[in-house]
Amino acid sequence: MNHTDRIAMECEINGIPFQLSIMPGMPLSELLREQGLLSVKQGCCVGECGACTVLVDGTAIDSCLYLAAWAEGKHIRTLEGESVGGQLSHVQMAYAKSGAVQCGFCTPGLIMATTAMLAKPRNQPLTILEIRRGLAGNLCRCTGYQMIVDTVQRCEEQK
Repeated sequence: MNHTDRIAMECEINGIPFQLSIMPGMPLSELLREQGLLSVKQGCCVGECGACTVLVDGTAIDSCLYLAAWAEGKHIRTLEGESVGGQLSHVQMAYAKSGAVQCGFCTPGLIMATTAMLAKPRNQPLTILEIRRGLAGNLCRCTGYQMIVDTVQRCEEQK
């Protein structure tokens, strides 16, 4: 295969089936942005900032490090897929109401990471340390994080 040969792939993005032609080394973040999903931010492009966090089969991943070809047959969710019928998800609403975000660049990645973290089965509420560890891959230059941690706790309390 030549490095310029495209490959066919199928996946589901935000509940919609896609048949796509991609370059073998294309990052998932690039593919998603090409589909108009601009919540997937291109921050560091090396998996350090979390601005490109999306869910692949329910797991939060840095889409800048995840090859689009690996998404073959998978279910991908971006921030755009979180609201249903114009209604924000529980997590989106909590972030919007709390004031935990400022410039907004990191917000989509934080919301997706929070969504994945809260979806994991457990018997007790998340501790502050578990929340901090769960969001450690998402950097924010504006907030200082405490309001974000508080928001995640509120999300869990209101579930």
